[in-house]
Amino acid sequence: MAARISGEMPFLEHLEELRWRIIKILAAMIIASIGCYLISDFLFHWLRYPLEKAVPDGKIDLNFLKISEGFTVRIKLSFLAGIFVSIPITVYQAWCFVMPGLYEHEKKFIIPLVFISSVLFLGGAAMCFVWVLPFTISFLLNIAPENVTPVLTVNEYLNFVMWTTLAYGAVFQTPIIALFLGKLGIINAGMLGKGRRYAVVAIAVIAAVVTPPDVFSMAMMGLPLYILYEISILILIIIGKRSKKADLAG
Repeated sequence: MAARISGEMPFLEHLEELRWRIIKILAAMIIASIGCYLISDFLFHWLRYPLEKAVPDGKIDLNFLKISEGFTVRIKLSFLAGIFVSIPITVYQAWCFVMPGLYEHEKKFIIPLVFISSVLFLGGAAMCFVWVLPFTISFLLNIAPENVTPVLTVNEYLNFVMWTTLAYGAVFQTPIIALFLGKLGIINAGMLGKGRRYAVVAIAVIAAVVTPPDVFSMAMMGLPLYILYEISILILIIIGKRSKKADLAG
């Protein structure tokens, strides 16, 4: 394999580059969060969507237990929205960090990869918010014993929505990560195919960690993640075939 066109970057320069990328990402998130704070009432209205979808026949109020919780929830909600708004910038900065290690002809794919990666993240989060969360909330509320009235705090509900949607957005990056590692020659379709049984265990562990402790929520996370794993294998198969054709042509 031909050497990378850019020389090796010293370790300290890598750290400095990483620091500036992180600063830019945080700056973008903060600016987006400030803008989202101005429409936080509208955002809170949408935050209730999974709950209202899960309980269409009755209203469940969201309560706060501390006098300052109303303000902290508004800040946290604004920051969550800021994360999603700034996702294209975050992804772009992440790809720019690895760009020096790419071939010249690979760098032209950065912008398409940023677009696809952003769409996958936002698409995964949207699927979770619109489809997975209502089913999960409905299941968790209905599994409670009879004559037990749920009292939900707004902070706990926001944390549940926030971590679940972010987790779904992150796992939807699996095909992009597989594509990148495949292009670098670190993994291939055969490797992922042989490791399928171990991947199933890893997926189960990930689903158990990032979802509430019930089988239904784990399945709602594990199934899409396994499908993405299989999609990653297909992507690597396509990459492998194209590489073989390029080698034969060369």
